[in-house]
Amino acid sequence: MNTIAKYAGLVKFSHTIFAMPFALMSFTYAIISSPIPVSNLWILLLQVVLCMVFARNVAMGFNRWADWRIDAENPRTAGREIPAGKISPKAALGFVAINAIGFIITAITINSLTAWLSPVALAVVMAYSYCKRFTSLAHLVLGLSLGIAPLGAYIAVRGEFALVPCILAFVVMTWCGSFDIIYALQDRDFDRKRGLHSIPARFSIRTSLYISIGLHILTIAALAWYVWLLPHNLWIWIGAALFTAIIILEHILVTPSRQRNIGIAFGTLNGLASLTLATFVIIGLLIA
Repeated sequence: MNTIAKYAGLVKFSHTIFAMPFALMSFTYAIISSPIPVSNLWILLLQVVLCMVFARNVAMGFNRWADWRIDAENPRTAGREIPAGKISPKAALGFVAINAIGFIITAITINSLTAWLSPVALAVVMAYSYCKRFTSLAHLVLGLSLGIAPLGAYIAVRGEFALVPCILAFVVMTWCGSFDIIYALQDRDFDRKRGLHSIPARFSIRTSLYISIGLHILTIAALAWYVWLLPHNLWIWIGAALFTAIIILEHILVTPSRQRNIGIAFGTLNGLASLTLATFVIIGLLIA
């Protein structure tokens, strides 16, 4: 049990709450919009969830392995599992390999398109770990890696691309990219000293928060477009309104002169936002 706890800590398993609800939204939409009943629905749902968990473990495990020397130098991250000696770099890399294999095998069992795209998905989620070494746009690469979730869930059901899940993927990309900028404020001075790239390291705190707000404006606009394309339902619109309100609260709590609430804004509010939106949208889709 202690070993499980160590690896759960390594990959911050609780942060699965960010992308998983969006994958379930997309999965539900794919099911209700399909003219052909999906056989073995619960097995397919299990396959999608497994792919989400495997991909998440690969992304975070590889990030922790790639950054463990950097994390050891940063007082905020020195207590993470690898620099603290709780998990060895070799064991962490083995964990990543096992999950990557699990992801590909599971994707192969779903359909041909998920099989072919599985290595691409892994490449994207692993690429993020090196982006901050050369570009301040690493936040959007992180957003893209999470935005794969709703698109992949739709493809798992329908075996094709479509506009609606692509819009939802854009919602996730801009939403995650924005709150990652807020999160990166904590390491602004360290990143500058270490030569790492991020929006806060490149710009002032005020400008960084303006960029974060701009990305969230794109999120809200894309979300409105997404909701408009769904079956019109009061539940869905209420979910979108609550999601928007939580995002606004995030920017009220974190300002250039007030950054002590970053932990609440990043973890609590964004987790609440994704769960709230998914709950209302899924209910709305099921009763539409």
